[in-house]
Amino acid sequence: MAGLAIRILPGFFLAGMLCAQSGGLRPEWEVRKTLQELSVKIQRLGPYLGQVKPQEWLAKGAPDAYVRQHKLCQDELGYLVRAVDALAVRPEKLPVALEAYFRIEALEKMVDSLSNGIRKYQNAALAELIGGVMSESFSGRDQLRQYIQELAESKDKEFQIVDSEAQRCRGTVSQQPPSPLRQEKTKVVPK
Repeated sequence: MAGLAIRILPGFFLAGMLCAQSGGLRPEWEVRKTLQELSVKIQRLGPYLGQVKPQEWLAKGAPDAYVRQHKLCQDELGYLVRAVDALAVRPEKLPVALEAYFRIEALEKMVDSLSNGIRKYQNAALAELIGGVMSESFSGRDQLRQYIQELAESKDKEFQIVDSEAQRCRGTVSQQPPSPLRQEKTKVVPK
């Protein structure tokens, strides 16, 4: 068994080295910097959302759905900031990267819809400011999308290398004769 481990470990080490040398994945420091910039840009949205008063719109004939939507935007903003911060801590985690990306997509759609209400029932200038903050985050969102693609490709390469190494090791193990201890255990003792 120790011999098998000695033969398998170099393959896993090789897999990690090849993926690291593939050049497709950005360095973690660069990813963290991008995420930090995205987090700062997105957090600028908070004070503007705080100025939105959808409860006051009800008197102007606005649907009460705007009140819920405003609350959802604020909640989603918090979720997004936490997801981006979590990704900055563990940038190699594809599920965390996907969560951050999906959260920014959801926030953009909700804010876009809420901006229509802001424009109609409160203040067009505030809607434009909020739209501007969201536009600033587009480059960060696109960089995040590109990083997710790179990360997925890197994980796929790692899997392919590990799988081929596992197949090679299985082939090596299956060609070896059984160990003497194993043969003794499998012998049937007559009664």
